[in-house]
Amino acid sequence: MIMSNHVNRRNFLKLSATAGAALALAPASIHARESGMNKKKIPVRTLGRRTGIKLPVLSMGVMNADNISVVRAAYNSGIIMFDTAHGYQNGRNEEMLGEFFTDKPRNSFILATKVREAPSDNAAASFLEKFETSMKRLKMSYVDILYVHMPTDVNYSPILEVILKLKKDGRIKFTGLSTHSNEPAIINAAVDNGNYDVVLTSYNYTQKHLAELNPAIDRAAKAGLGIVAMKTMAGGYLDREKTQKVNTRAALKWALQNPNIHTAIPGFTSFDMLEESLDATMNLKMNKDEKKYLSMTHSSMYCQGCRICVGQCPRRLPIPEMMRAYMYNYGYKSPALAKELIDELALTDELCSDCSICTVKCAADFKIAQKVKDISRLQNVPKEFLT
Repeated sequence: MIMSNHVNRRNFLKLSATAGAALALAPASIHARESGMNKKKIPVRTLGRRTGIKLPVLSMGVMNADNISVVRAAYNSGIIMFDTAHGYQNGRNEEMLGEFFTDKPRNSFILATKVREAPSDNAAASFLEKFETSMKRLKMSYVDILYVHMPTDVNYSPILEVILKLKKDGRIKFTGLSTHSNEPAIINAAVDNGNYDVVLTSYNYTQKHLAELNPAIDRAAKAGLGIVAMKTMAGGYLDREKTQKVNTRAALKWALQNPNIHTAIPGFTSFDMLEESLDATMNLKMNKDEKKYLSMTHSSMYCQGCRICVGQCPRRLPIPEMMRAYMYNYGYKSPALAKELIDELALTDELCSDCSICTVKCAADFKIAQKVKDISRLQNVPKEFLT
């Protein structure tokens, strides 16, 4: 990775700490703090009419981060929105944010978390219990955005009633939902429902259904919803051996060329990754090399979430979820997160033992049989070895 104006960990912290002290926050609104790395500020957009929040186009996906100093550097560099979830790192992710923000002015940051709950007789109570646990971890009286995480039914009334009650009670400011697959339909359903303020959606240059996704995003933005982009790095690496890294600057700039993408939440786990994303967003105009990179055909670890493969597999394996776990392990270098997902799937041993040849055809040309074999090995790895 070629870095411009490279700084080491100590200097980066020094610079970003100086920047954080340089700008006081107005009590009525949150402004981007000037980065100590660059005299330019991160561009600011409004997170939809329904929220009215003005925030930098660069936010932080905290999912894989386990170093509180990286969070501090992001905060002091002008980033104000931090995205976590109830299930990330078995709760340690939320606990880390709770520790960091405990002495920060509440109007100096925006906090978003997610709760996932499948429809059931006990769904509403379980969803609320998870939310309360998240609030204790975060040490907050409210969160700015609560996402219904990957809902199977956008209009599922037991969960919808819970989040609307939480909003009425001031426990959350804005309601949202997140989606990893079938994004156009989910986004359009959120617009039609009328009760959601923010959508967190996968959005990257490798997606093959952009002709359907972009109009859905445009419709949601016109309806006043805030649009947050995730998975902008399309898997992080292009190959299993991690010899070909996704061009971070090109990928992030590509996503933010769409004015309806109000902010993106790439996951920083190191100071170099943070620096690279900051550098990209300080100047969103693409250079020749970035344009050339985007014009080329790339392999990718990013699963399109089309779910076409599910109907093809004679064993009815949860292939999209397994491909997402594969991306977490080999692309994001997060075996613990991949292990969590694999364990949730409760897979059996000898997954493909009945098939001499895999007949599943993937829209992204994944070699499904090999990827299933590789990622399923995590089933037998003790969790403590990966944390």
